[in-house]
Amino acid sequence: MAQHIELGLDTFGDVTVDAAGDTLPMAQVIRNVVAEAVLADSVGLDFIGIGEHHRDDFAVSSPETVLAAIAGQTSRIRLGSAVTVLSSDDPIRVYERFATLDAVSNGRAEVILGRGSFTESFPLFGFELADYEVLFEEKLELFTRLLREEPVTWQGSTRPGLENQPVYPPTESGSLPAWIAVGGTPQSVVRAAHYELPLMLAIIGGEPARFTPFVSLYKRALKEFGKPALPIGAHSPGYIAATDEQALQEAWPHYERMQNRIGRERGWPPATRREYEAMAGPDGALFIGSPQTVAAKILRTARTLELSRFDLKYSLGTLPHEKLMTAIELYGTEVAPRVREALAG
Repeated sequence: MAQHIELGLDTFGDVTVDAAGDTLPMAQVIRNVVAEAVLADSVGLDFIGIGEHHRDDFAVSSPETVLAAIAGQTSRIRLGSAVTVLSSDDPIRVYERFATLDAVSNGRAEVILGRGSFTESFPLFGFELADYEVLFEEKLELFTRLLREEPVTWQGSTRPGLENQPVYPPTESGSLPAWIAVGGTPQSVVRAAHYELPLMLAIIGGEPARFTPFVSLYKRALKEFGKPALPIGAHSPGYIAATDEQALQEAWPHYERMQNRIGRERGWPPATRREYEAMAGPDGALFIGSPQTVAAKILRTARTLELSRFDLKYSLGTLPHEKLMTAIELYGTEVAPRVREALAG
């Protein structure tokens, strides 16, 4: 049976190095992200997602601003976050920023909401980590009401209440596409179904197939809540080069450095080459290899999880911009046609 899929890219604006191994300034990294998105548009990819962070290894703290710059240099690619940390933001401001992005991009904006895997935004913006759950739940409830584009009445404990409050600007289509990103907990999956939002699975470890029960749970919950069937997407890290060996060799030192830095913060053991190659194997969460290898892995994942979209997190730590550009070109010109043709058939 034919299966339609959108193929996109995600980046956190990872701070990269130049050809000499020197760290680039954040300003240059941001300009490079814009260039990467322009290339993605030109090679026919469907989506570019930019993540929000507030730390020195990721350059983008304001995805909507970068996406607006991309909107002015592209014509068809959809533009979104990956993710917007709703817990430490204001739902009204998030909605207004993305509705404005939707206007300047002629209806190409969407938002992926999540709690994020980093927590630096909480102290930065004056929120308590002890309120982690209630912040997300209340703000998500308010945000989904804003999606109706009607005056909102709302009461909660995390911000002042609203009484018949209009929010501007409205989108031209009357709706801002929004997803919920989840790491794979049943509660998060059911929450997405409850709020009638498409599900984006963050597959960053283990086997993609292990998310199959969450897909089943999501579909069952939608049915029980009386909601229509909704899209399911997945996001996974990866890198593409001419051959499997080249891709593995080029990505490894940058992946290792990134994993070990985060691992020191979180108490993980050091990354090993053996573990890395296993994750890049047929059943792992890293989509690293030649166009043929990556296309085959995306196909298998898309069929197993019944995906409507797959987003490749193409930036891997300090991996240089020039190599990222090559990976994007291969993804758009070689991987995407293979995947689309196979699923269409």
